[in-house]
Amino acid sequence: MKPLLIEIGSEEIPARFIAKGLSLLKNGLAELFEKSSIDFGDIREYATPRRLALSVSGVAEQQKDTTTEAFGPPAKVAFDAKGNPTKAAEGFAKSLNLDVSALTVKKTERGEYVAATIEEKGKAATDILSLALPEIISSLQLPKSMRWGESTLRYFRPIHWILAVMGTEVIPFELDGIKSGDISFGHRFLSPAAITVTEPSSYLSLLRKNYVIADPVERKKIIIEGIESFESSSGGNIHEDEDLLDTVTNLVEYPTIVAGSYDRKYTALPKELLITVMRSHQKYFSMEDNEGNTVPSFIVVSNTTADNNDMVRRGAERVLRARLEDARFYFAEDQKFPLEHYVEELKKVTFQEQLGSIHKKAVRVSSLCSFISDTLHLDSGDRLHRASMLCKADLVTGVVSEFPELQGYMGMVYALNSGEDKEIADAVYEHYLPRFAGDVLPRTQFSSILSIADKMDTIASFFSLGKIPTGSEDPFALRRQAIGILSILQVSGMGISLDLLVAKSLENVADSPGDRSTLSVSMLQFFRQRLEGMFLAQEYHHDIISAALTREPLDINDVTQRLETLAAMKKDERFPALLRAAKRVCNILSRATPGALREDLLTEPSEKALHLVVNEVRNRLASMDFTSLFALEQPVNAFFEEVLVMDKNPDIKNNRLALLSSVKEAFDALGDFSKIIE
Repeated sequence: MKPLLIEIGSEEIPARFIAKGLSLLKNGLAELFEKSSIDFGDIREYATPRRLALSVSGVAEQQKDTTTEAFGPPAKVAFDAKGNPTKAAEGFAKSLNLDVSALTVKKTERGEYVAATIEEKGKAATDILSLALPEIISSLQLPKSMRWGESTLRYFRPIHWILAVMGTEVIPFELDGIKSGDISFGHRFLSPAAITVTEPSSYLSLLRKNYVIADPVERKKIIIEGIESFESSSGGNIHEDEDLLDTVTNLVEYPTIVAGSYDRKYTALPKELLITVMRSHQKYFSMEDNEGNTVPSFIVVSNTTADNNDMVRRGAERVLRARLEDARFYFAEDQKFPLEHYVEELKKVTFQEQLGSIHKKAVRVSSLCSFISDTLHLDSGDRLHRASMLCKADLVTGVVSEFPELQGYMGMVYALNSGEDKEIADAVYEHYLPRFAGDVLPRTQFSSILSIADKMDTIASFFSLGKIPTGSEDPFALRRQAIGILSILQVSGMGISLDLLVAKSLENVADSPGDRSTLSVSMLQFFRQRLEGMFLAQEYHHDIISAALTREPLDINDVTQRLETLAAMKKDERFPALLRAAKRVCNILSRATPGALREDLLTEPSEKALHLVVNEVRNRLASMDFTSLFALEQPVNAFFEEVLVMDKNPDIKNNRLALLSSVKEAFDALGDFSKIIE
């Protein structure tokens, strides 16, 4: 076993590409080793903005030898009556580069066939890597990969060097005019000269001497420790931001913590606006005191040595001052008018070409909010209308035009500054929640209604245009919007069915009743698929999810209750017998269309007893007592044992089928038992 090192050096790779690119490279190499039967040890990942690298603790020098058995034509075809090989045998042997004498005859299930044992000597690992590595590197495709100059190779950024060393031996290959070698490069400015890496074990130390910390885990640790040291000495705290920490880790090769400050007057700006200016545009960490108030300090992670800290600080402060001044200007300009003033401007902003402006969307959202409020018997229709019309108004303000990620938040700030009450202002912000998986939900029912209405209108709008997610394609994030709606409904406990929400939302965007009916089926199926995924994530079994989701109308709280009940009942020792009884009923009715039940035709004791129990169970089911279904197991089995359902008398037969249909209706009150696995 010999250690292996591969490094792809390039122009600076965007931070967001590094983790994905490194993962693709690692997976490609591991897959090569496994397919080629080459033993290998641990694979370590290294990356900086200028390189992706893998270090393998040990790689077998030789591919494993293989022995395979190949079968040819039937023996009676391969050899004549005297046992001499025919042209069929000779052709088979030739195709394997074997002499005919190497062929044998083996018995199989289909008879006797000619066979040959092929022993193949393993190739040198370096030979396999020489051929495969160019393909692996070429396969590192991301959405933003492109060709550079006259190159035919697609990659994140132009490649400048490729290092490939196994033991002390270079793995020779050429990719798009670049030859592999044992050369790497240090920091672009602090140590730009070439570095010879004679063996993989010296890689990290050589780069460190040349101002490159190749291990992203180590770089992140250096940054965290530097930040913590500054926090201890300053008495302040950075705003925690794991995404920003990951980003800056992948923006530098030699991290150094530099603290800066800005004029205190800018702390009068809204907190999230200040944080966004520093985080999104400058990649600076903002700071706060122990009470959570913003303080005029920041931290920047520089890509140079501490000797340059003063220069870095001055540059960072100068750039930040300009950005903060822009933010202060836009904030002041926006507040020359109340938030309501901007509602009219929404008529000039297109939501979707065929559906008109964002103002029209706001009107549709208002209509849906009123419907939800009325359905839930709430007295908040007028206030929801105002929140609906204001919730998108900040999209045309200066701050949000400059910092789109602050939509909703700035709307809330401007609403409060315009004299709107807090409930409406909070809803303007919270109607965007949840923004991603695991995000917080709206805190109040008022905000939840607005959030549901906005998301439901978006889904209905794009469904009406035929822009329905397919496979992995979901350009309008409709799956995320649907999951947001379902999460809010489940947590809030709002008693409104998805059928009603879908029907009302489609009224606003689809003209034809026929179109609305077809789209309703598609949308409800779309929600069922999202619900199935949600419940699986909540560790419900697939079969009881399928059973519970057959209920109509589709109400997430109702489905959740049935899932909890089925999950609990399934643990009861009586459940297997009940399930078998229910499936007997389902099976016989799958081939029948029973009519109405006539009590005067119930003559046998077991069918009378079953009818009596079914009625008792129905009464208990009316109060959601699903455990009453256990009472059906014994009379159902007794009925099947003592009564011939398919009686020669058609009236008796149909009446018994009708009785079983009433039993199935009782089971269906909880879910479709035919979908449950024993």
